Amino acid sequence: MTRADLTKAPTDVAAMFDGVAQRYDITNDVLAMGQTRRWRRAVVAAVKPQSGELILDLAAGTGTSSVPFAEAGAHVIPTDFSLGMLRVGRQRQPQLPFVAGDGLHLPFKDAAFDAATISFGLRNLSDRGAGLAEFRRVLKPGGRLVICEFSHPTVAPIRTIYTEYLMKALPAVATQLASNPEAYVYLAESIRAWPAQAELAQEITEAGFISAQWRNLSGGIVAIHRAVNP
Repeated sequence: MTRADLTKAPTDVAAMFDGVAQRYDITNDVLAMGQTRRWRRAVVAAVKPQSGELILDLAAGTGTSSVPFAEAGAHVIPTDFSLGMLRVGRQRQPQLPFVAGDGLHLPFKDAAFDAATISFGLRNLSDRGAGLAEFRRVLKPGGRLVICEFSHPTVAPIRTIYTEYLMKALPAVATQLASNPEAYVYLAESIRAWPAQAELAQEITEAGFISAQWRNLSGGIVAIHRAVNP
C-alpha cells in the first residue's frame, strides 16, 4: 500500500509534517494516551546502543527519539525529510547533528552505521521495499535494524476498539489539538492500511535481512521489528 492508495492522503507529506512540527510531540503523546514514552524506551532497548556506535535515527522529527541514543554514548544522526521538523529539532536539541534526508535516497555512504531505526515513519515511504534496501545499504555487515510502527492488535476486543478510535475518535480529537488535522486523518488511514506483523517481517526478510522478529506492545497496537544485515 503506497501513499497514493490512501484516499485522503495529502499531496505533499513533507509539507504536512512541516505544518504540525511545533505541536507534534505533545499532540502525539495525547493521542497515544501517554504510551509514546513507553514505546520509545522499548525501541532503545531493542537497538541496544553501545558507546561509540554510529546510529541512524530515520524519521526522527524533532529529535525526541534520538536523545536516548546520545545519552547512551552513541553517535546518533537524526534524519528527516521535513525541514519544518528539523528546524524545531535544532531549536530544542541543538547538540544533535540533524540531517535532511529522504528515506528512499539516504545521504550516507555504504556500510556507515552500526544500527538504524525508524519509529512511525516507514508508513510515509512511498516504496517500503526501496526504503528497506536503503537501510541495508547504509548498515554495516551485522548492523541492526529496528522498526517501530503501529500494527494490528492481537486480541479481538482491543482490535475493535482500536479501529473505532482510529477512524472516528482520533481525527476528531486531532481537530481540537493539532494545527493541521488533515495530518491525523492521513495517520489513521495509513495505519489501517498497514500490513500485519508477520507480513512486515516477511517484507524485511525479502529485502535481504536475516533473523527478522517482532515484539508486540500495547496488545499489538504497536510492534517493534528487529533484524540483522548479513
